[in-house]
Amino acid sequence: MGAGAEVTLGAKAAAALDRELMSTGAFSIDQLMELAGLSVSQVVYRVHPLNKGRRVLVAVGPGNNGGDGLVAARHLRHYGYQPTIYYPKRSKNELYQRLAKQLEDLDVLFVDDFPKALSSADHVVDAIFGFSFSGEVREPFPAVINAMAETQVPVTSVDAPSSWDIEEGPPKSGVGSNFHPNFLISLTAPKPLVKHFKGRHFIGGRFVTPAIAAKYDFDVPEYEGLDQVVEVEPRGQKL
Repeated sequence: MGAGAEVTLGAKAAAALDRELMSTGAFSIDQLMELAGLSVSQVVYRVHPLNKGRRVLVAVGPGNNGGDGLVAARHLRHYGYQPTIYYPKRSKNELYQRLAKQLEDLDVLFVDDFPKALSSADHVVDAIFGFSFSGEVREPFPAVINAMAETQVPVTSVDAPSSWDIEEGPPKSGVGSNFHPNFLISLTAPKPLVKHFKGRHFIGGRFVTPAIAAKYDFDVPEYEGLDQVVEVEPRGQKL
């Protein structure tokens, strides 16, 4: 990224960019979610190949971040993993219902007991809350986030570690204050919270045009070959 400086998108800019992709950019939300979920699945495949264990537990929230997780789980199932879905607050939105149905048709298991599922998981995908999260973590997610914070099972967070403030990172106390996932995939561009993240960091979103990237003042990373993701250093430079 330019001059070695880290360029990040705050919550308002990230929301505005999403709206622009779906207006002047002519993308549908289905397309963006599919591409985001594909990116997430590629990160899991890269950091946790099949020989490390096939059981991937995907914690799904009620919004777009959860939708990305549902898409990722479908791709992981086709790669040969055995995903399990924890989805306690199912959306009535048709898009999310279709994504869940696609997984059910692949015999992907939906579970109600997160700690029990975590005890037999090889990897966790945190797709609970994304960049638009603010305020208090509500039930049943406090116990889920605490469990992810305490587990030895590696965790990949989608766009933002759940409970983290988009600008300030982990909360100073309470739920999520000790949650530091192993891997993070920033969708489209990193968010300011990455300055608090210490694990392996990826960027996904191989659909942003140069014009939109210029408008929001960030560089589109150089994706290679078929890759939908690029691993970057904490300060944003490509590895």
